[in-house]
Amino acid sequence: MAHNHKHHHHHPDVKDSSIWKLWVSIFLNLAITIAELIGGIISGSLALLSDAVHNFNDTMSLGIALVAKKISKKGVSSSKTFGYKRAEIIGAFINLITLVIVALFLIKEGVERFIEPQPIDGFTMFWVAIVGLIGNFVTAALLWKESKDNLNMRSAFIHILSDGLSSVGVIIGGWLILQYQWYIVDTILTVVIGGYILWHSYYMLRETIDILMESKPENIDISELTQTMNSVDKVCGVHHVHVWRLDENSTMLESHVVIKKEDLGKMEDIKSSIKKKLHDSFEISHSTLEFEFEPCGDHKHELAHLH
Repeated sequence: MAHNHKHHHHHPDVKDSSIWKLWVSIFLNLAITIAELIGGIISGSLALLSDAVHNFNDTMSLGIALVAKKISKKGVSSSKTFGYKRAEIIGAFINLITLVIVALFLIKEGVERFIEPQPIDGFTMFWVAIVGLIGNFVTAALLWKESKDNLNMRSAFIHILSDGLSSVGVIIGGWLILQYQWYIVDTILTVVIGGYILWHSYYMLRETIDILMESKPENIDISELTQTMNSVDKVCGVHHVHVWRLDENSTMLESHVVIKKEDLGKMEDIKSSIKKKLHDSFEISHSTLEFEFEPCGDHKHELAHLH
């Protein structure tokens, strides 16, 4: 068996800077939560109170992201032979589940408010929501760069973004209540925000579950991949092909490769050629190849063995 231990890490500097950014974000969000909670009680605004709950959930999600990030930085150990990279994916998974719960809660609140509209102090609601929006904007700006290539940070970023959107909703709602006593706007915005969060969460949750289930990455076509491996000089066939992701940046492969007995001396060259093709064409960072002279019995069913 041949092992390739070249793992490429994207942006090591970003990994470090994201720790302090997460800490700042946690404190900012906690401050917004407290402000909205007090503002919601004073003004009697359910929108502000549900925004405070949403914000508290953001604070929790940032905490989860921070813990997951710290765990993922641990090295390889004898029991965790791949290290702790997947901790961030688990963090993202927990985050997204809580996000779905909050979105459903927001929709329920919006519907209840539609059935029983209540008088609200639009002035307090308006100004507290503006404070919330500023806090969300600063947090989103801090996390934006890291969210582009890290699922864990992206789930935290979506939390903040959706909260910023709901703050905008509360600001508009507060202004319309001040001007026209249009309580219905608050309900519509709450339901729209809840729907937006659910829609976003669905796609990210699907990707997170795919990684945890060791599914084949969406951008890799197995027949194209096996053709590429078969196109390498001296390769007679490939089977038992398994492709999966360790985290969203590391794709791995294991496969059986059939060569002729007389090409035994060239095995290292063939192996290097395959690994180079896998890396260049499919960004596979770690491949394990087992060489055979005779195809093993069940290679005819290779599709049944594919992840």
